[in-house]
Amino acid sequence: MPIRGNLKKRLQAGETVVGPFVIVPSVTMIDTLGYSGMDFCIIDTEHGPISQESATDLVIAAQGVGVAPIIRVGDNDERLILRALDIGSEGVQVPQINSIPDAESVVHAAKYAPLGERGLSIFTRAGNYFENDGEGHTDRQNDETMTVVHIEGKRGLDNLEQIMTVDGIDVLFLGPYDISQSLGYPGDVRNPIVETALREATAKARAQGRAVGSYAKDVEMGKWLIDLGIQYISINVDAIIYRQACEAIVTSLKG
Repeated sequence: MPIRGNLKKRLQAGETVVGPFVIVPSVTMIDTLGYSGMDFCIIDTEHGPISQESATDLVIAAQGVGVAPIIRVGDNDERLILRALDIGSEGVQVPQINSIPDAESVVHAAKYAPLGERGLSIFTRAGNYFENDGEGHTDRQNDETMTVVHIEGKRGLDNLEQIMTVDGIDVLFLGPYDISQSLGYPGDVRNPIVETALREATAKARAQGRAVGSYAKDVEMGKWLIDLGIQYISINVDAIIYRQACEAIVTSLKG
């Protein structure tokens, strides 16, 4: 088993970490990530078909090969965040954070008292199934659990400095595709206006010592994001990586 909370510590130490979004509910696909050297994976229950039961299996598989599983929930909803954490994920990514109240709601749901009011059950996988009577569970979870908030539109970008004042947020994740749509260039993530928005937001966050994440559609974009100072690099989607690899094989063999 990997050391829980290690991904969070690496980000705090200034390291760059890399992992894909996961939309394929396959334990085997997750298993291969550990052998590839990926640091984490984002199990996507917002856009993908993954159920709670499948997510549990994927979390277990990821931790078995040393890959930190993060779950993207579909909404800033206390129940969804609680369930994602109780199955043992190492953190949550929450979409559409546009204001201080939005960010405070995430911390409220993801952290136990005194930081938040996450519902307490020490009889879950997160509580090691009541091992040692759950002693120290709340403190460990508060220390180790990652909270990643998605800044996905102009309103979120405009309020970024205020959002950063909320305690308990570990990564500010800039969603380039939603940002491109909000700025009037849907899907054109390398448009100069979109790139400028990402650059300026990253600079603001880094100036305050905050870890920043974003999505890269390919290695070239990933390198550009790293050059900006983005540490938490979500690289592509598992199904797309598989399709692209298959397409390259077909192209090479059949022309």
